[in-house]
Amino acid sequence: QVQLVESGGGLVQAGGSLRLSCAASRSIFSINTMGWYRQAPGKQRELVAAFTSGGNTNYADSAKGRFTISRDNAKNTVYLQMNSLKPEDTAVYYCAALYGSKTYWGQGTQVTVSS
Repeated sequence: QVQLVESGGGLVQAGGSLRLSCAASRSIFSINTMGWYRQAPGKQRELVAAFTSGGNTNYADSAKGRFTISRDNAKNTVYLQMNSLKPEDTAVYYCAALYGSKTYWGQGTQVTVSS
């Protein structure tokens, strides 16, 4: 089992930056993949950025060039650095972890970008 706790969301003006953190309850070495998803009101949850099982990164087109996913293995934490934020980035951001055959989700953190 994996517990995930996100933090770092908030209200920011367009063009600003935020860094989200996702702390895992177990070593992220033992987790197959981890990533960030988001869900805006009335829309489906979508992938933002993730580490693949091979250790590479995968980004949504909307995130490329603006967002960076990173990890601190010693802290069992994955980050999402978000720069040049746009109002359309407003959503609840979720951390996800594939451990074994099950996907675990955090509780989500709200990101609101004002124009």
